[in-house]
Amino acid sequence: MLPKFSLGQLVATPGALAALKEAEVSFWPYIRRHQEGDWGNVTREDAAENELSLREGFRLLSAYSLPDGCKIWIITEADRSATTILLPEEY
Repeated sequence: MLPKFSLGQLVATPGALAALKEAEVSFWPYIRRHQEGDWGNVTREDAAENELSLREGFRLLSAYSLPDGCKIWIITEADRSATTILLPEEY
């Protein structure tokens, strides 16, 4: 599937990097899912909001569970200048 939007600068918080390392997984599959419009574990309302955000140029938020159960969020800014991988508690 083709990317639906630009990621801009890709950054990750120390907490997210530690969680990914602990789970022994790469962030790339999650970034790919986010960029392809697979928003992960979000409500229907949040998924619909992301679809609107794609059309209107608003912020995008995806949520994923790592294999060990830890949750990460991926947020792309409205202007598509940056995408951040973070833990929900770091928001």
